[in-house]
Amino acid sequence: MKWLYRISGLRKNVRFVRRGDKPWIIALCCGMVMIGVGCKPEHASSGPVYRTNSVGRQEVLYYFAVNPLYNPVKLGEVYQPLLEEFNKEIAGVTIELEASRDMAQFEQKIRSRQPEVIRPNPWQTLVAIQLGYHVVAMEGAAEDFKGLIIVRKDSGITQPTDLKGRSVSYPSPTSFSGAIMPQFFLQKNGVNVMTDIDNHYVGSQESSIMNVFLKLTAAGATWPLSWRAFMKEHPTEAAELKVIWETDSLINSSIMIRDDIQGKLQEDLVNFLIHLDKTGKGREILANIGIDRYRSASDRDYDVVRKYVDEFEKKVRRVEE
Repeated sequence: MKWLYRISGLRKNVRFVRRGDKPWIIALCCGMVMIGVGCKPEHASSGPVYRTNSVGRQEVLYYFAVNPLYNPVKLGEVYQPLLEEFNKEIAGVTIELEASRDMAQFEQKIRSRQPEVIRPNPWQTLVAIQLGYHVVAMEGAAEDFKGLIIVRKDSGITQPTDLKGRSVSYPSPTSFSGAIMPQFFLQKNGVNVMTDIDNHYVGSQESSIMNVFLKLTAAGATWPLSWRAFMKEHPTEAAELKVIWETDSLINSSIMIRDDIQGKLQEDLVNFLIHLDKTGKGREILANIGIDRYRSASDRDYDVVRKYVDEFEKKVRRVEE
């Protein structure tokens, strides 16, 4: 697991155990014990970092922070092939993957302008624009970015108002497709999100789904990419669940570069991403991520998110308190 060094920085602090027939990951990281969670030592953004590659040449080292769609082990499996291919094709620069414990830590990294390249959700994209990051691409199709609400097949739930007096799980309050869009859907369909239901923010997309399977919540919110991954990796559990409602689509997650990292890196990264679907290896990498391709995009494309959030905050709640 070569990529594991790049995520945690401390391979020896990650070990695998088995419970029954399923592997579980116990990661000791940053002085804490976590289940399925890891972190890499923080790095400062005080200027370029250099390292010497295998042939003795110096190259610039940048970090690519992905919002916590999965635990760091799964995140490495999904995104490390993308970075390895970029590093192989583009000379003079290396981009390493950086994981985060949760959404709060990822968002703090953006506010501190630590990573040079980031993959935020649409709400986080708006925040990052204000902090000097700029959109260079969109990950996947806009039509695939929507909220899903999952229930158990034996729940007896048939309409949104059946959730009144019950609990609903979400990854985090700022998860756009996993909280904001599903909550807006419920609000528009007769459920006062702030008074009629008990909202549980459980840390990740997979946890939101598992809360439903374990009957800890009556319903759980997620988005298509995580639901497809869950069905593939946990078919037994997924067979007891179903998507009962889905929201309209909006715009997908972005790839952003910090404003002091421009010029050749930006050009190389954009060209690499938007042409990735033109080769067999590239299509394999994209399939591993769960998307068809990357598309060119800019800050202005995310104006639609600002309008959506404005309406959401007027009718439901503040995204951030």
